[in-house]
Amino acid sequence: MLDKKTILNADDLPREQVAVPQWGGDVFVRTLTGTERDDFEQSCITSKGKNKDMNLKNIRARLCVLCICEEDGTRLFDARDVESLGKKSAKALDLIFAVAQRVNGLAGEDVEDLAKN
Repeated sequence: MLDKKTILNADDLPREQVAVPQWGGDVFVRTLTGTERDDFEQSCITSKGKNKDMNLKNIRARLCVLCICEEDGTRLFDARDVESLGKKSAKALDLIFAVAQRVNGLAGEDVEDLAKN
């Protein structure tokens, strides 16, 4: 049986090395923490009263900022970098975004379901 200390000390944020030819090298992409995933999902929804809409503005850069990391798992970017990263190659962002979706179990329909729920 797992105890609290074992669970809290588990390295459960695996990383995957991804080649990004547009940037001339590799980056690491990691899984999100529970809090980061909740924040990301919340950022995908805008609501006014009972109306909910999808917020797709810079969605690739927002997820990439959360998932691109150093080899040890430390995030490379923070929220202040979203706009700057969003100005980089769409092809490079698409590549990282796809890996980030996969390693986090985020399918495209998951984001759409957020707006519905």
